[in-house]
Amino acid sequence: MDTLVGATSTATSIGTSAALRRLYLLRFAFATVWAALLFVTAGSLGPASAVLLVLYPLFDVACAVVDIRSARADGGPVRGLYVNIALSALTGVGLAVAATSGIPAVLRVWGAWAVTAGLVQLVVGAARRRLGGQWAMIASGSISVVAGTSFFAQAGTGDATLTSLAGYAFLGGVFFLVSALRLKRAG
Repeated sequence: MDTLVGATSTATSIGTSAALRRLYLLRFAFATVWAALLFVTAGSLGPASAVLLVLYPLFDVACAVVDIRSARADGGPVRGLYVNIALSALTGVGLAVAATSGIPAVLRVWGAWAVTAGLVQLVVGAARRRLGGQWAMIASGSISVVAGTSFFAQAGTGDATLTSLAGYAFLGGVFFLVSALRLKRAG
């Protein structure tokens, strides 16, 4: 009986790793394209950049919803993912409002989101470390906290730009890629 339970647990972990790998690869691709588009439109806060800004946390909501399915199957960190959904949804609304006030307001909202979502990512990555490849998620969460603080600080300067958000998103995508590749090895 214990062998059957162990085999089922291993199969569930492998299935979770495969699902996370696909999700992480999708997140890498999205972040790369999004960062390139924001970089091109980052010169000013216009309709295109505003739509991109709101789209990013909404995509994060969709990814967390997908992630919850695999986390439930594996007894994973579902609570942290629900917190992430709430944070990202509020951020989408906050960015839509902030975009009408200018780049400093956007950087403040994005910075607050980066700090809080980074902390959640850190906790979820630590809870999933048995799956392998999670050191990248833990590092990404830690860097997100630092970056969020810097966005908030940049908002108070006279040269606030959206360009740093493109770099932040791309780096986050790279961490998802690294984690996806490490999950493949672990799975």
